[in-house]
Amino acid sequence: MFPIRIAVIDDWQSVAGQVADWSALAPVGEVSFLHEYPADTARLAERLQSYDVVCAMRERTRFDRALLTQLPRLRLLVTSGMRNAAIDIAAAGELGISVAGTDGNPHAAPELAWALIMSVTRNLLAEANQLKAGGWQHGLGVGLHGRTLGILGLGKIGQKVARYAQAFGMRTIAWSENLTVERAAQHGVAYVEKPALFAQSDVLSIHLVLGGRSRGIVDAPLLSLMKPTAYLVNTARGPIVDEAALIAALRARRIAGAALDVFDQEPLPAEHPFRTLDNVLATPHIGYVTRESYALFFGNMIEDILAWHAGRPIRLLQ
Repeated sequence: MFPIRIAVIDDWQSVAGQVADWSALAPVGEVSFLHEYPADTARLAERLQSYDVVCAMRERTRFDRALLTQLPRLRLLVTSGMRNAAIDIAAAGELGISVAGTDGNPHAAPELAWALIMSVTRNLLAEANQLKAGGWQHGLGVGLHGRTLGILGLGKIGQKVARYAQAFGMRTIAWSENLTVERAAQHGVAYVEKPALFAQSDVLSIHLVLGGRSRGIVDAPLLSLMKPTAYLVNTARGPIVDEAALIAALRARRIAGAALDVFDQEPLPAEHPFRTLDNVLATPHIGYVTRESYALFFGNMIEDILAWHAGRPIRLLQ
């Protein structure tokens, strides 16, 4: 197993080499940073077929059976995080490919969620753009104190966002499939039924994991229950929301606006309505994109590779 060839892909910002000490892998092999991002399987297979190890960022490149079967040398696939819906774990196992993950930064995503909540309710982007254009005090923002934050999914991230809201004097309510009154109360949150969550929230923040039960769960009927003054914030996964229904609600001003960090298709197509609607604040899936997160991801990837090479693999996903 010496020397092994290691490819680092999905490094969209070309920062992977700066935030971790890749020289630790010099005794076991050679690291290459690949900065081209073809979407088609054939070009990916051609580019990666000579590598023993591939390091990928979560859900940027799809490693399905069709691609994995064309990578005869691949023996270890390392992803950021301990869950990656873009990797066919079963196919990897059948092909003798180990899949390892990394720890995650528990603070980055909820911090961005709160930044988006503050930005969209106070019109920060519009105000900043007006000032740069020579203007002054373009419109009226909305205060958060005394208003209601609805949390769809009171997991680890949702719990942190609830604490931020409580520090700002907001009432916090939540619903998810398995949430109970008692468990919500442990976090100072009131449990409500799903329709009430949408009807009562001044800001509705989504923190569900994408899966069969959550895909498309925020649909047109639920969006129709929201106040015309309410905002929808999604930092979880795009397909949790019926995108067409949300665009229709935004265009008709049936809700005040949305702040979105995730989308059905990423990167977001150039002509997508979310790029032009004036009541949408959109960011390019940066919930986990911090120096601290990347240092953790890539540092753990290096540890994974060294442990696997030594015959003692760690953080395996399958």
